[in-house]
Amino acid sequence: MIILPAIDIKDGNCVRLFKGDFSTVETVASDYMETAKGFEASGASWIHMVDLDGAKEGRPVNTKIYTDVAENTNLKVELGGGIRSLETIDEYLKMGITRVILGSVALKNPKLVSQAIEKFGSEKIVVGIDAMNEMVAAEGWLEASDVHYIDLALKMIESGVKYFIFTDISKDGTLSGVNTKQLKALADATKGQANIVASGGVHTMEDIIACKEMGLYGTICGKSIYKGTLDLAKAVSYAEKN
Repeated sequence: MIILPAIDIKDGNCVRLFKGDFSTVETVASDYMETAKGFEASGASWIHMVDLDGAKEGRPVNTKIYTDVAENTNLKVELGGGIRSLETIDEYLKMGITRVILGSVALKNPKLVSQAIEKFGSEKIVVGIDAMNEMVAAEGWLEASDVHYIDLALKMIESGVKYFIFTDISKDGTLSGVNTKQLKALADATKGQANIVASGGVHTMEDIIACKEMGLYGTICGKSIYKGTLDLAKAVSYAEKN
């Protein structure tokens, strides 16, 4: 299992939100590059980055920050937020981003996901499924839908998607533990056809252990690192053991 320490960017700052609410924005680090290099020094090979401004506006906003990390660290950058076109995907991949996250478009424009898989390959695309009360949310979590998170995942698998990030919005930024029930339901429903990354609620090593025991592909850790409730180096070391 891989560990993906997270940096969310809003107005050029490293921040975290509480349950995805933009009014709860909290600056958690002063320098994105220093933070990224700290992750690298702790043994991380990946970094999960989100353009919160982009997610809200539906277009890339803080591009230089992500490409800067890709160019000046050895971290593989997984990036989401405001990616709504094949052109944007192409630009990010050419700039050195390893994998892009398609969130709202998976719900609103599934054809684009199919086209992205066909053009760039399944290794370059991850679908982010963010749910509140098991129903998918979109547009920076500002819009609700009547689509169940497992139904969307199964539909995306039919389109060739192999990588998913599942976030229970009610857990995000709360340090209250991952939603093992919903994650297990997703893993069972996809029957080994998907590489699932857990997101939202990671607090301590117990969450890392739970995700690994479920056979998940990865776990995203944000506030737990910044608040010191999770030792990133220990998490990476444990997760990567066979």
